[in-house]
Amino acid sequence: MWVNLLEEIRKTEAKYGDELNSPVTDQEIRNFEEAVLGKFPVNEIPLEYKKFLQTVNELDFNGLVIYGLDQELLREENDEEVYGFIETNEQWHENDEQIKYLFFGDSDTAWYCLDVIENEYLELDKPSGTLMDKFNDFNAMLADALKVSLDN
Repeated sequence: MWVNLLEEIRKTEAKYGDELNSPVTDQEIRNFEEAVLGKFPVNEIPLEYKKFLQTVNELDFNGLVIYGLDQELLREENDEEVYGFIETNEQWHENDEQIKYLFFGDSDTAWYCLDVIENEYLELDKPSGTLMDKFNDFNAMLADALKVSLDN
């Protein structure tokens, strides 16, 4: 389960005097959903991704980044650095071949995304886009990404 892996990351960060970003609120999640559903070809935001955001708004650990809410969607401005979900997806979508993916995160070597056409969670090689792994759901994909970042 990704929650236990995230707790390991939290403890590792604490050893170095760092802490994870603050969680987002329910209202911020609703604003995020509205913005994403109006902009990208997807019917819903995965429940587990919303739970992740309600635990920590973005994770940047050991080469892995799981995107968070863009600054303009947050009710209160803070000084936490966040790779915004919408902004980052817009960047990856500049390559037309990648428009069919909804990106949730990336590492030095991989993208973690949803193929919105096939409704499959994937790990793709970065930058070639070659399929590296498939996952049953967002939960499994996130757990795998966190485990890899902890093992590095």
